[in-house]
Amino acid sequence: MTEHTLESCSRSRRAIQDTLEIIHGKWKLPILITLESRPFRFKELAREIGITPRMLSKELQELELNQLVKRTVLETRPISVEYAITDYGLTFKEVLEAMRNWGMKHRRRIIQDGE
Repeated sequence: MTEHTLESCSRSRRAIQDTLEIIHGKWKLPILITLESRPFRFKELAREIGITPRMLSKELQELELNQLVKRTVLETRPISVEYAITDYGLTFKEVLEAMRNWGMKHRRRIIQDGE
């Protein structure tokens, strides 16, 4: 059994806070979940998620800054941009699955309690 100290609790809280700072907001998780399936062009991704281009641009820049998403400029006429999840971004898949599982259990619990 691991001994909990003030220092280890502080490190644990900071690690969770770091994660939350990276994925905060309404759109980052839907973007990552969508990009898990395949790369998307900008307008296609905006339509798929139902997000405004301005908000999508902002969120993608932050995800790119944190190395979860990569941006590739395609040599087409007109030039288009494609976004894909990075290998590093795929390491977040385990966290997303844990969140999905917890959310499904929570929803069942709430629905059962509401009856």
